[in-house]
Amino acid sequence: MSQEKKLMKGNEALAEAAIRSGCKCYFGYPITPQTEIAAYMAKRMPKVGGVFVQAESEIAAINMVYGAASTGTRCMTSSSSPGISLKSEGISYLAGSDLPCVIVNVQRGGPGLGGIQPSQSDYYMAAKAGGHGDFHMLVFAPSSVQEMADLAALAFESADKYRMPAMIFADGLLGQMMEPVAFPEISPAMPEKPWACTGHGNKREHNIVNSLYLVPEELERSNFERFARYETVKKELTLYDNFLTEDADIIVTAYGASARIARSAVTAARAQGIKAGLIRPKTLWPFPVQAYRDALSTAKAYLSVEMSMGQMVDDVRLAIECSRPVHFFGHTGGVVPTPSEVLEQIRKINSGLAK
Repeated sequence: MSQEKKLMKGNEALAEAAIRSGCKCYFGYPITPQTEIAAYMAKRMPKVGGVFVQAESEIAAINMVYGAASTGTRCMTSSSSPGISLKSEGISYLAGSDLPCVIVNVQRGGPGLGGIQPSQSDYYMAAKAGGHGDFHMLVFAPSSVQEMADLAALAFESADKYRMPAMIFADGLLGQMMEPVAFPEISPAMPEKPWACTGHGNKREHNIVNSLYLVPEELERSNFERFARYETVKKELTLYDNFLTEDADIIVTAYGASARIARSAVTAARAQGIKAGLIRPKTLWPFPVQAYRDALSTAKAYLSVEMSMGQMVDDVRLAIECSRPVHFFGHTGGVVPTPSEVLEQIRKINSGLAK
């Protein structure tokens, strides 16, 4: 890791990290609050021998990714919530063709056009239903500008390793905030991609990238093989952080920007003698199920803090098989929870445990 730090916006740090990770093609379309990614790539990509295209639509952008990924080239697109909805068909094609790429969602409030303020209401779309059909994509949830850079690098590496789309799942708060960031010293060694469509020169069988299977048994076999690979991903790439969970009666859980707020509330609760701890998922798929189960040794209740009407809370309940009460607190529409609000929820839960 380079010791030199730069003060950068989260969007710009992510874009720079993508370039340093070997991204050679960027296809995007402007939408607040992620437009700085496209603007940064427009300036930098031509200087590093890369390709920048502002597509005519989000749909066009994701299909350009499909084409570039088919050649084995590291490529990326970015958008914000409604733009990701438009990309969902293309994301499914990418997954069905086992193509690696990176997709960035800097979320805004919804549904519909909603607002341009930060939100986390796309959790279901990212972690459960990135498009039609049976598939998953890797979903990384940074909570700082530094992690916007670090997880971008990991996303490219992991997408190539497992041959699947990877999403950086941020929000308008992380995209727009400025923090010091140090970029890892990366000399990306591109893995061999014998499946890529790069021209064969009559020296090998030609490759076909395809997600269409007209014989049902062939499509089922393809899905079974893909889900067997997903089991490997779960074992190798489930990421999370624990904070003061060893003896916690109340496990607070949050990801992304909400986790920063929740951590402050947990610290304040400890100062008041309340045994609270925090589990912060860094991957939303694979979801860190075991972390929540391990906490059952002391946990009497869980609290999910989200900038949504409550979406990750369902995965927490599933992880512990509803063996403890799982409470929810959140704001939506671009309203950001405060540490004092989360602390008040912790205090209420703790009072209920004492009865």
